Amino acid sequence: MLFRSVISAGMIAGSMLVGTAATAAADPPGCTAADLANVMSGVNAGMATYLFTHPDVNNFFTGLKGKTREEMRTEISAYADANPQVRDEIAGVRQPAADFRDRCNAPLPEGPMG
Repeated sequence: MLFRSVISAGMIAGSMLVGTAATAAADPPGCTAADLANVMSGVNAGMATYLFTHPDVNNFFTGLKGKTREEMRTEISAYADANPQVRDEIAGVRQPAADFRDRCNAPLPEGPMG
């Protein structure tokens, strides 16, 4: 589910960047849709590695399957509060996406894990 959120966020940001092609010349270097795809592929690969090497965290996120978005948000928030080290490690993996959003003025909705 987290992967879907990350992928969805990347797709939304990509469409935002593509949709504003007319103003792309004013964007800082490294803020193209291709740059976003590159950043998100690294974040996705990092999350896969993190989840494969942390089976308990992987099991938690896998267990969210079939729940509503609101249920997922609530459970992820509670899990993050109960597991601050996991929250911080995931935030570290996702940091390049946050950096891209900040650098390229491409805000996306924040998830419960940052």
